[in-house]
Amino acid sequence: MQKICKWAKSEIEIKYHNEEWCRICHDENKLFEMLILEGMQAGLSWKCILDKRENMRKAFDNFDYKKIAKYDNKKIEELLNDKGIIRNKRKINALIINANKFIEVQREFGSFDKYIWSFTNYKQIDNKLNDDDPLPVRNELSDTISKDLNKRGFKFVGSIIIYSYLEAIGIINDHSVNCYYYKNV
Repeated sequence: MQKICKWAKSEIEIKYHNEEWCRICHDENKLFEMLILEGMQAGLSWKCILDKRENMRKAFDNFDYKKIAKYDNKKIEELLNDKGIIRNKRKINALIINANKFIEVQREFGSFDKYIWSFTNYKQIDNKLNDDDPLPVRNELSDTISKDLNKRGFKFVGSIIIYSYLEAIGIINDHSVNCYYYKNV
């Protein structure tokens, strides 16, 4: 049996850990999806988000930021009545705002990928954590990116959310050095 990071306990967490977490991502759609999911997590568990992910995928047009940027009041009402998703009005409004801001960043930098990876000079940060090391929740990098995203008008992009986002898209590798996936991300 392969050893994995101890935070991944449930079947859905293990699947996410093994297939996505800390894996380098340059796909614009996936970068947006993870930004939305991390923002939706504020105040909730990651397992809750993973459990609702497929419902959110359907409700949010497969996380298509171009479609989400055009959501109107009718769509917002529909989402607020969808019991399969996170029905927080502030988070749903942030979804639309962030889709529009994501597009603005793409226009400015050529892609969101170029923007977000430029903060680390296009290199992954490997924290080389041991099994018993606590997972960091924020750092200077997440503080910097959070401030920049906030300045650009993004919502639900505090430093803790952004740290988790950076793990989700592989800019930060926080796999334990003893985890099977540590060198396989």
